[in-house]
Amino acid sequence: MEKPIIAVTMGDPGGIGPEIILKALKQGNWQKKSIPLILGDLGVMDLYASLLGLKVPILTVNEEDLENLPPIEEGAYILSLSRLDSTKFSPGFSSTHCGEAVVQYVKKGAQLALEKRVTAIVTAPLYKASVHAAGYPYPGHTELLAEVTGCQDYAMMLVGERIRVSLVTIHVALKNVPSLITQEEVFRVGRLTWLCMKSWFGIEEPRVAVAALNPHGGEEGAFGREEERVIIPAIKALREADYPLQGPYPADTLFHRQSQGEFDAVVAMYHDQGLIPVKLEAFDRGVNLTLGLPIIRTSVDHGTAFDIAGKGKANYQSLEAAYKLAIELAERRSGI
Repeated sequence: MEKPIIAVTMGDPGGIGPEIILKALKQGNWQKKSIPLILGDLGVMDLYASLLGLKVPILTVNEEDLENLPPIEEGAYILSLSRLDSTKFSPGFSSTHCGEAVVQYVKKGAQLALEKRVTAIVTAPLYKASVHAAGYPYPGHTELLAEVTGCQDYAMMLVGERIRVSLVTIHVALKNVPSLITQEEVFRVGRLTWLCMKSWFGIEEPRVAVAALNPHGGEEGAFGREEERVIIPAIKALREADYPLQGPYPADTLFHRQSQGEFDAVVAMYHDQGLIPVKLEAFDRGVNLTLGLPIIRTSVDHGTAFDIAGKGKANYQSLEAAYKLAIELAERRSGI
């Protein structure tokens, strides 16, 4: 069986991305079912390996080498896309140079996946301020990947151990959430979630629940009318279009019900409503999955953690879980 090439973007060079990649590679799990390919900076990876005493073989390759990349038993290959020295970055600190570099890593990963030269991409964390300073207005990975792949219909899903949750609104102020929850958006994210559960996770009849926005589901308007005016009509439209979503259910009990196996996924209305249960269940092992893209992309569900970068304290389990999910989705999609 031919092993898939899984591309791992290095993340911000000043963050914990290089460290968690080295730690994950050291475990030897990635090489058993795939060919790991780092998209990043060889000099940066070497610096962290030396700094942390993590001896992991990393072999430099060119793009043309990807057509016949042999499996390896340890370490990884690297496509080195930048050459950052100590004047442009240091562990624990980012820069405009870092922002430019990480955008190039992600763009290259998306392009290689679109060309089917890699099977999936896994992203280590970037630092939004550095990306913005480099002249890129993207709120995060998701929007950057959507632009590169030409995708206009996408959503964020967080995957824990028993909890999977997609978000109608993401990085917005809480006071703005009600105005951003529309029938169209609830329908769109609900549809993507249902389709993902069916085609990506292989669930023949997905059980997808929709969370209410207000306490007690609004309680017939006593605590808000978004359920009556927006969410219930969207669910009705979904069901009429043969996407049998259920709800809306009060969020304070819904995630317990999902954790007990009643639902395969939940559509949450806002960031913390969905992420708190995921992080409570799988704080070090949560995975960010982008729905709707024409490529497979998973990611860690944490940030760059500059305060511990280069100190050997970073936990690699979220990256390990993201890589494992990427392989599972790739195998299911290819029918392996």
